[in-house]
Amino acid sequence: MLNQATTQTNVSKQLFKIPVIVAALGYLVDMYDLFLFSIVRVPSLRALGLTDDRLLEDGIMLLDMQMAGLLIGGVFWGILGDKKGRLSVLFGSILIYSLANLANGMVTTIGQYAILRFIAGIGLAGELGAGITLVAEVLPKEIRGYGTTLVATMGVMGAILAYFIADLFDWRISYFIGGGLGLLLLLMRVKVFESGIFKQIKQQSVQRGNIFMIFTNKARFAKYIKCILVGLPIWFVMGILITFSPEFSKAMGISEPVVAGKAVMLAFSGQVAGDIISGFLSQYVKSRKKVIRLFISLSTLFILVYLFSPVKELTFFYGICVFLGFANGYWALFVTIAAELFGTNLRATVATTVPNFVRGAFIPITLVFLKIKESVGVVYGGAIVGIITIVVAFIALYFLEETFHKDLDYLEEE
Repeated sequence: MLNQATTQTNVSKQLFKIPVIVAALGYLVDMYDLFLFSIVRVPSLRALGLTDDRLLEDGIMLLDMQMAGLLIGGVFWGILGDKKGRLSVLFGSILIYSLANLANGMVTTIGQYAILRFIAGIGLAGELGAGITLVAEVLPKEIRGYGTTLVATMGVMGAILAYFIADLFDWRISYFIGGGLGLLLLLMRVKVFESGIFKQIKQQSVQRGNIFMIFTNKARFAKYIKCILVGLPIWFVMGILITFSPEFSKAMGISEPVVAGKAVMLAFSGQVAGDIISGFLSQYVKSRKKVIRLFISLSTLFILVYLFSPVKELTFFYGICVFLGFANGYWALFVTIAAELFGTNLRATVATTVPNFVRGAFIPITLVFLKIKESVGVVYGGAIVGIITIVVAFIALYFLEETFHKDLDYLEEE
């Protein structure tokens, strides 16, 4: 009993190291900003003078600008994280998206809004990858799954916080609060220490952060693409089904209006539970792949219920949003696999770019969705695009390596 208690105490000390806590809080603020626009899309666009018939198209345009920033920022911060260190990203990214958040609260035109969502996207791109990489490298492999789960769970709490802040305050004030939280957290990061694994390879003569190494090796490139494809259903659910839930509910014949911000909050409430359960389940079964397969299967089920359920009650619709969010709870595992599959000299590049390319996939996904819906309507358009992302994710996962027991102290050869 004494040995068990001592072990639990040691695990707690390891898990709640300063880098882990600061990475988790950073992702909380990151997700607050990332999904705040989805929550305040309608009121902010109406305040800027847009009519209802423009809310969907201009909303997608602004999200596309944010995602374009995430794509560019993902590459920039990933390379920087492997060349200069994980801390350089944690400092630079939070500064950019905090300042952009403050500026978002002062926009007066759609053009300004678009530019600032792009800049915010660049800043937001670095937080998750650098945080997951740092946590994975400072924790023992036996508990690093718990650490990455903690980071992801705190991030989801940030999205929920955004809903309640936006419910209590005007959309401009909500942006100001997000920027202020980010700047406060920036001060906390002064005490964070760098990964020991990175410090070791920094002394060696080895290529670090060379993104072209991913593309010059066929096996490495295939592994990288598969990592991205596994995450597509997550962003389809959040970027299409949840963000545009008012439009979907109307097309499905639900008479009562659906509030997008509430749908986002409920989906992320479900994802909190999903992240925790998937993280602990993967530790219990000692497998990342088995748990991800289970959660993609659940996502398939709930997407079909969301789109084709004969029940047209508002409460039921919101309940399905919770279950969709729960099935999205493999986000932490998906990013953890990406970090574990690549050597230390490419780890930050991969762990930062992969989730942002998944987010950036929102651009082609929405283009395909908008094109298909012209022929078959919103509901069937969503179903077709959703099935494509699910099938692709299952195939990619099947061919990925299991990484649960992998030691991360290794390099990618040129």
